[in-house]
Amino acid sequence: MIKQFQRGLAAVALIAAMFAALAVTAVPARAQQKSEIALSRQPGIFYMPSHIMEKLKLIEKHAASLVVSGVTTKWITFSGGGAQTDALLAGGVDILNTGTGNLLLLWDRTRGGVKGIVATSAQPMTLISRDPNIKSIKDFGPTDKIAVPTVKVSTQAIVLQIAAAEAFGADQWSKLDANTVQLGHPDAYAALANPKHEVHNHFSIPPFSFLELKNVPGAHVVLNSPDVMGGPLSQAQFFTTTKFADGNPKIIQAVRDATKEAQDLIRSDTRQAVEIYKEITGDKTSVEELLDLLKQPGMMEWNLEPQGTMKFAAHLFRTGTLKTQPKAWTDYYLPVAHDLKGN
Repeated sequence: MIKQFQRGLAAVALIAAMFAALAVTAVPARAQQKSEIALSRQPGIFYMPSHIMEKLKLIEKHAASLVVSGVTTKWITFSGGGAQTDALLAGGVDILNTGTGNLLLLWDRTRGGVKGIVATSAQPMTLISRDPNIKSIKDFGPTDKIAVPTVKVSTQAIVLQIAAAEAFGADQWSKLDANTVQLGHPDAYAALANPKHEVHNHFSIPPFSFLELKNVPGAHVVLNSPDVMGGPLSQAQFFTTTKFADGNPKIIQAVRDATKEAQDLIRSDTRQAVEIYKEITGDKTSVEELLDLLKQPGMMEWNLEPQGTMKFAAHLFRTGTLKTQPKAWTDYYLPVAHDLKGN
């Protein structure tokens, strides 16, 4: 596992180097308007608005209403946010749908060359353990591995740092960093379900958290992200380079409008939304189980405005991860979102 952790650190270093390269190239030049838009996301019901947007071709619809004809979209699913940021920096995708940590890190490293469009969801994240000896964050020993989508930079990894600072003291925020290992949510679920696997803990998202608590013997909640953050935290948002946004302003508006329509559908016809999610993802969980899941506290946080992101940013600046402290959430979001009441 030491080698795996070292590989994670090497990946972070590589991403940082790519950030630096983008800082030079991504800022003021104006891109030509594109007709084929590549978008990425991760597995999980957090990303249900994107599945609805894909199925109903909502970006195409709203682009057409803005007199941008011939727009097509290509949706790509990655196992974690680190792979998504790699793809954005390499030019393989135009727009990401992933966590707050990745947005803030790219915004900082590119000196504002990457910014948010709108948030999509803020459902709770849950740290789950199948180890009966781990009942609180203070019970983790040095050999207890915690699966997160990307070590050090994923939203889960950073919420774990904030929780560690609260539990052990402000100067101990990185105490559990060495415990984290990089696994996508489906792989982490499989690890927890395998009693012989060395990973007994997963900072999980729905529906995987729901499935783990239901299906993994001894699985129990160690902490929830709203308890750490004092409320909802945007776990998924759309973001892109300012170069792409400057060259494609109507596409950016279409993404906002499409996101709102998808979120409205989830609230007004949750069953249809769940059926679309299952069709696009292939999730084998029954419609009824998913509908029950969405009745749980915090599971209908589908909002355009970013939530909890400034507390997140304050932690990253305090620990030196961010070199620039944002004065407001609008610093790292495009003007298309500035009328929203975010935090």
